[in-house]
Amino acid sequence: MRLEKILQSQGFGSRRECNFLIKKGYVKIDGVLCQDPKQEVKTTDLEFSVNDMPYTYREKVYIALNKAVGYECSHQAQYHFSVYEQFPEPLLLRQIQTIGRLDQDTTGLLLLTDDGQLLQALTHPKKHVAKEYWITTVDPITQDQLDRLAQGVELRNEKGIYTATDLIKTDTHAFKMTIHQGVYHQVKRMVAAVGNKVATLHRHRVGGFELPQDLKEGDWIYLTEDQVALTKQ
Repeated sequence: MRLEKILQSQGFGSRRECNFLIKKGYVKIDGVLCQDPKQEVKTTDLEFSVNDMPYTYREKVYIALNKAVGYECSHQAQYHFSVYEQFPEPLLLRQIQTIGRLDQDTTGLLLLTDDGQLLQALTHPKKHVAKEYWITTVDPITQDQLDRLAQGVELRNEKGIYTATDLIKTDTHAFKMTIHQGVYHQVKRMVAAVGNKVATLHRHRVGGFELPQDLKEGDWIYLTEDQVALTKQ
């Protein structure tokens, strides 16, 4: 692939802007200066730098963010910060999108990608991708409430019954549960439907991929192919 197309595909601007970066000597491959925009370069395992910042060529990007409180999953956040403010400009120019959304007061695993096929695979209602949440409640969580969540509840203005699986009580005011749908404020509404209220909400897992223990709140990582495959399970 031509060097100018590589830079453009990686989010470094228009073809004209990428040409400028190359001709002005801002681009290196394996530490070697490259000033020919039409130079043919193999993309396999390609490492390059722009203005001495290192980058790895990625045909598509897959990202896991440990979302903190106070961030909205919107490019035009209205009341809080936007999660997109945490990413460098090249990723934003690649038009990465969140795979689903977390409320501003919800923490934990948030996936982002520029791969439309994965986005569709993980968000389409018919896919029923599992999502595990860790929840604390205002009032003590009772066994009756857990049983009712397992049996399923109705939600106002929604069709059908909404059930939870893998329900585990972890403390007097805390439990874990997994859902397989994805309607608006689903977990909070389900907990309210059984007579309690969510105090804090944390997403720990999507599909078979769990939030890495060493990923600090507010930090993000690129996912490997194996990790991406886990999200679909």
